Amino acid sequence: MHLIWLRTDLRLHDNTALTAASQRGPIAAVYLITPEQWLGHDDAPCKVDFWLRNLDDLSKTLGELNIPLLIRTAATWDQAPDVLGTLCRELAAESVHVNEEYGIHESRRDAAVSKALESAGISFHSYLDQLFFQPGSVLTKTGTYFQVFSQFRKVCYSRLHSALPRIVPAPKAQAALKLKSDPIPKTVDGFEPPSETLRALWPAGEDEARRRLNAFTDQQISYYKDERDFPAKPGTSQLSAYLAAGVVSPRQCLHAALQTNGGEFESGDMGAITWINELLWREFYKHILVGYPRVSRHRAFRPETEAVAWRNAPKDLAAWQQARTGLPIIDAAMRQLLETGWMHNRLRMVVAMFLTKNLLIDWREGERFFMRHLIDGDLAANNGGWQWSSSTGTDSAPYFRIFSPLSQSEKFDGEGVFIKRWLPELAALNKKEVHNPEAAGGLFGVADYPRSIVDLKKSRERALAAFRSLPSRQAAGGEYE
Repeated sequence: MHLIWLRTDLRLHDNTALTAASQRGPIAAVYLITPEQWLGHDDAPCKVDFWLRNLDDLSKTLGELNIPLLIRTAATWDQAPDVLGTLCRELAAESVHVNEEYGIHESRRDAAVSKALESAGISFHSYLDQLFFQPGSVLTKTGTYFQVFSQFRKVCYSRLHSALPRIVPAPKAQAALKLKSDPIPKTVDGFEPPSETLRALWPAGEDEARRRLNAFTDQQISYYKDERDFPAKPGTSQLSAYLAAGVVSPRQCLHAALQTNGGEFESGDMGAITWINELLWREFYKHILVGYPRVSRHRAFRPETEAVAWRNAPKDLAAWQQARTGLPIIDAAMRQLLETGWMHNRLRMVVAMFLTKNLLIDWREGERFFMRHLIDGDLAANNGGWQWSSSTGTDSAPYFRIFSPLSQSEKFDGEGVFIKRWLPELAALNKKEVHNPEAAGGLFGVADYPRSIVDLKKSRERALAAFRSLPSRQAAGGEYE
């Protein structure tokens, strides 16, 4: 008997560890419910619910192949070696197979499990699966991890041209075992189930993930470069939650995109090229987790920015969290997050820059709030995005580049369609007034919509002053740009 330990790889197809385990003989799968660990990592209730629903779907799929899916509980990952060791003894398992995960806690967990199992004579095998390239294999000429995306992408392109990551075949049906699958829990203590409305936006299962991928690459990908920044348009793939949970693999995404573009990465359809670049951004941030572990420890990538004098402003933070800043594009984006578990990527940058620059509130507050609400919450991507927006990260926006929420709103939601969808109290305003009701004169009281909590011009100057005063800022600038 061989065991596949499922984590963020909740799929049958193109699952490296699952296929490798199945080639050794009869297999069973196990999934660990780890409530305290998830709470400690700020995993969103809607994300935990999404995992459970996908597990339920996967259990049925595996069952058709006579592969039982077992559920075990460990409060934290510290208990994983004991729980998995006990299960291996019960099953007389010879080996355990996993797909690699990244981040300090994940690495420590896997090292501890591997050590415990191997001391008991059970082999532990880990596989590259959620990335195209092994972290540590894409390095600068001096042997360090890249800090600038464009340079990282260039090396990735050359590697992909010479060896495209292949999709692995799904395991075949095995002879029926006496072992039965465990029921999948509907809920986990500490995680309130989301609304049925939210659930309906994110159906579970590989079939749905593949449907979305096929629909996007068949119908939408060519428009991706031009439409991805407009939140009122269906310009994005809506696959991020499925990628984060491993219901679809990045290789499946890459192959689907290449198929629409004649196998090209750098020429042809600009929409396909742009979307492949987004897959590589995802890759880049996971490599950063490994190369610069401090970002897993809530530390700024640029050490000198730890000295930024962030404001302690609980009322402003609460207004941002509760979508009542008085700036329609910010509030509409935050309502989208609160109600759907997702936010359009352009708006993630806009609201992050507003929090960290205009409100001068620590990026870690925003990072934590996003993780607690995002159905696609992913440590590497979320941290990377927040540190980019706050000018503390790798390849980040220069500190003096501060998005104006008003100009972003006018540029990317010119007609106010997105704003009015999420802020129906502003539906009566025209397309000029809707971006800044306060400036329209006497309109700020419309349907109790609040006045802006901050003067954008003065707050911009405040942020510039805070960053200009950092020690060794000038010396650091050339190192990263």
